[in-house]
Amino acid sequence: MQTKQSSVKVCETTITDEDEFISFFDTNYNLFKDYLIVINGDISEKIESYLNEKKLSFLQNVTLPKGKGRKPVEQELENERAKYLNAQKQLEAELLKSTTPEPVQQRDLKVLDSLVRSGQELNIDGDLLLLNRVNSGATIIIDGNLIITQVVDGSIRCNGNFMMLKASPKANIIFHGVEVDNSFLKDRLNRVELKNNEIVITPVLKEQNWGA
Repeated sequence: MQTKQSSVKVCETTITDEDEFISFFDTNYNLFKDYLIVINGDISEKIESYLNEKKLSFLQNVTLPKGKGRKPVEQELENERAKYLNAQKQLEAELLKSTTPEPVQQRDLKVLDSLVRSGQELNIDGDLLLLNRVNSGATIIIDGNLIITQVVDGSIRCNGNFMMLKASPKANIIFHGVEVDNSFLKDRLNRVELKNNEIVITPVLKEQNWGA
């Protein structure tokens, strides 16, 4: 009999929200591509299709032996999250330095790092920097400037001087009462502003992989 012993890195998780699960593993793909993902509970067709598409190894409802390996994994996850948040802060600094035709006065800037879930509505009086995604069925209504660093699947109603975002085909983006064509907002971060009563869309930064 021939045997081979291998050291396997394991990530154990429970799915509470499909979009949040997919967003997390998209962001941290380079970290988890060599992990065995152990999922507790039911796996939907959408999640199973995503895992197979990304070629991520996974098991469902398996009890693993407890050992010293769990703490290093948890620490590595915490380090990865810290690196991700630091990258987001760097992006924030780059975005706020972006040139504009006229100086833009910042009004009560609010920074959020939470997922905007389906059915949730945010009403913001001032400026907003969102370091997460907007799920389909969620809505943000804002009078000030808006920066969203992850994909928008939901609805945006903005009356500020500018927006910075990227949107999926499912999104509904209204800027100063005018619907913005999503085909100009996909695949990259864009700046949307009103110039001479005309909506102008300009790419801001190339796509970056924060999990790298």
